[in-house]
Amino acid sequence: MDALLKDRLRQWADTYNNPEYFREDPIAFPREFASRGADLRDIEIAAVFAAHFAWGRRSMIVRDCTRLFDEMEWRPYDYVMKGCWRCDAASAHRTVRWSEVASICARLKGYYSGHDSLEGLDAGQIRTGVYGQKEDRNAANKKINMMRRWMVRRDGKVDLGLWKSTNPATLVIPLDVHVYQEAEALGLTDRRQKDLRTALQITDAFREIWPQDPCLGDFALFGYGINK
Repeated sequence: MDALLKDRLRQWADTYNNPEYFREDPIAFPREFASRGADLRDIEIAAVFAAHFAWGRRSMIVRDCTRLFDEMEWRPYDYVMKGCWRCDAASAHRTVRWSEVASICARLKGYYSGHDSLEGLDAGQIRTGVYGQKEDRNAANKKINMMRRWMVRRDGKVDLGLWKSTNPATLVIPLDVHVYQEAEALGLTDRRQKDLRTALQITDAFREIWPQDPCLGDFALFGYGINK
């Protein structure tokens, strides 16, 4: 990576790692619980569902997350552990039905019955043990890596930094179609597949700039998308 591109990426990351640009973003929900001084488990559950709903128009994501947490009476942990979940075929968010929300709640209840935090789970374990998806070692796990970024990065700006035992250097960039397109345009990946290997290649490129915090590059790509 040439010096000019590194300088531009640093500038974009510095500019857009700013809560001003993320007021209507899924991270606003776990951040709201954190600002209320909520229990870590409330914040984690908010992050689980906000990340799961993070596709489509931002206004729709915000609307449906608000409706979800209204259903939970803004006490996600109590809602999960009580076991009386809404479970029907109506849409909670796009193709996510309330029955799927209930299934995630059931898995969370089982996990929290023996653990105090989700931090000990890696991305693959969250995929199967929380979201109930099939194991896929090649999956980029965009939403999960985004949620882990929220919970781990600790510069005190956008991300929450509540998982203190996880090193930000181990995070993987949340890879979706948009992030892939920006990274490809900048020459950060030469792969066609939008899979884990591609996410790791882009993450490794960012480690050249931020070896201890490669997911800061996520904000650089956000900035590139705006500035281009």
